[in-house]
Amino acid sequence: MTQIDDAPRKASRIQRERQEQIFQAALDVFSTHGFRGASINQIAAQAGMSTPSLLYYFNDKQALYRAILRRTIELWLGPLHALNETSGDPVEEICAYIQRKIDMSRNFPRESRLFAAEILMGIPHAQDAVFEPLRDTFHIKISLIDRWVNAGRISQQDPHHLMYSIWATTQHYADFEAQIAGLSPNRLPTLWEDADAFLVPMYRKLLTPT
Repeated sequence: MTQIDDAPRKASRIQRERQEQIFQAALDVFSTHGFRGASINQIAAQAGMSTPSLLYYFNDKQALYRAILRRTIELWLGPLHALNETSGDPVEEICAYIQRKIDMSRNFPRESRLFAAEILMGIPHAQDAVFEPLRDTFHIKISLIDRWVNAGRISQQDPHHLMYSIWATTQHYADFEAQIAGLSPNRLPTLWEDADAFLVPMYRKLLTPT
C-alpha cells in the first residue's frame, strides 16, 4: 500500500482552526474549478491568508487536494458503515441508507461534486492509501447485500448495480444541482423532501420480496 506523508502537521487549537479555514476554502475552489483549474493562490485568497501561510500547512496543491479527498471519503464512509444487520429488516435498513445518502447530498454538496470530478478523471490523485478504505467497506457491504438476497430477505438484485444505482440517484441532487435549478426551479423549495418521498418508496418497492 502506498503511504502518503502529506497530512497536515500536528497543530495547536489555533492552527487547527486555520487548517479548517483552508479546508473550507479549498472545497469551494476545488469543487468549482476542479484540481487542474484551481491554484494555491486562489485557495489562499479564498481563505483570507497569504500563499506562504497556506504552504506552512500543506506542501503544495496536490497535498492539500489529497487531504480533502481523505476527508471526503471518511465522510462518505459514515452512512455506508451504518448499513448493517441490526435493524432486523434488510429492506428498511437499505431504505435508511438511502435517506442518509440524500441527507449527504443536501448537507455536503461541495464534497459530492469534488469526489465526482475525481472519479470522472479516473482517480488520478486518490492513491491507494486514500481510496482503499472506501473500496474495502464497499466490498463488505456488497457481501452483506448478497447474503440478504440469497436468504430471500430482499428481492433478487445485483448488489453492485443496486449500490451504484443508489449512489447515482441520491448524489445527482448535489452533482447536478445547476441542472436541476435550470430545469425545475419551481421544485427547489421542496426538492429534498420530494427526493426522499420519491426515492425511498421506489427502492422499498424494488427490494421487497414478492
